[in-house]
Amino acid sequence: MLIEALTAELRLKRELTAEEVGKAVTELLDESVSAEVKADFLIALAVRGETAAELAAFVRSLRTHSYSLPNPERFAGRELLDVCGTGGDRLGTFNISTTVALVCSAAGVLVAKHGNRAITSKSGSADVLEHLGVSIDLSPEAARDSLEEHGFAFLFAPRFHPAFRALAAARKLCAERGQRTLFNFIGPLMNPARPTAQLVGVSRLEWVEPMARVLQELGLRRVMVAAGEVEGEGFLDELSTIGHNNVAEFYQERGFHTSRWSPHDFPLQASSLAQLVGGGVAANAAIIRGLLDGTDRGPRRDAVLLNSAAALFVAGAARSLVEGWDLAVETLDSGKAAGKLRSLAGSASKIERGSRP
Repeated sequence: MLIEALTAELRLKRELTAEEVGKAVTELLDESVSAEVKADFLIALAVRGETAAELAAFVRSLRTHSYSLPNPERFAGRELLDVCGTGGDRLGTFNISTTVALVCSAAGVLVAKHGNRAITSKSGSADVLEHLGVSIDLSPEAARDSLEEHGFAFLFAPRFHPAFRALAAARKLCAERGQRTLFNFIGPLMNPARPTAQLVGVSRLEWVEPMARVLQELGLRRVMVAAGEVEGEGFLDELSTIGHNNVAEFYQERGFHTSRWSPHDFPLQASSLAQLVGGGVAANAAIIRGLLDGTDRGPRRDAVLLNSAAALFVAGAARSLVEGWDLAVETLDSGKAAGKLRSLAGSASKIERGSRP
């Protein structure tokens, strides 16, 4: 098998070509290839270290085995935003990026939120949105229609990437061996709506610049990748209100740059990690409702405002983070964000799901 030969090459520290990546993906998704062989390949690649070019090639190849939204020309000329994290920080915060996605949509940004059920947390984006009454298992056609009608659609990863089932056993083996793989990295890169703007949180400092480079390689117009510091605890896969933020950004009109900055130029309340911690699905849904309806005005609101400020800037809806903060405040205080959730929940039973692809 070619994948075994490529594993040997990886152990010799050689970089794979795009053509080799494509062939490797074909065998990774082949159910007749054993989980052990697949795991050996994924581990060899991770140990050697994936390059930005290889990761972009994996995403492009994997996309050919996934479903995408039909009629993308309907959104031409508008920025299409996703806000997500890689997960894995194990710090137990509430669903910050999901809340931010709702705020940005309420502020007038077109948002395609790509996500899944909980893997490394108690409450994944799919879990909490479902509890809030938002449709999560939309067909590609229904997701397109939701974007057009509501400016928001949730794209449930298993619905759009059915071929990934062939990787489940291999990924489990890798986890049992204590080895992360490229799939810990590329989840945020696989949005089937093909967003043009993306705010991505990563839980490892060494992933900040490579993630931004891969998104640039994939042709996004506006990108921000962040790892937020939590003193003594590691990194949030969000912008942090309780420590410095390590950021890589790319904008077609301005180029690529990295920075490390404090959030304390914003009007933040004193807070700690404990005040950002969430719970299970029901608890996190209650937190989101409280934030959107204005009853929670504590440190969790600050975390949403800071990340919304960045997301609105990345989406081109604000000219700076400060302007993005002000727009996020207005969106929450005006009731628009709470209204967006009511609208999405109210339409859930009416959305035409269409036949499964």
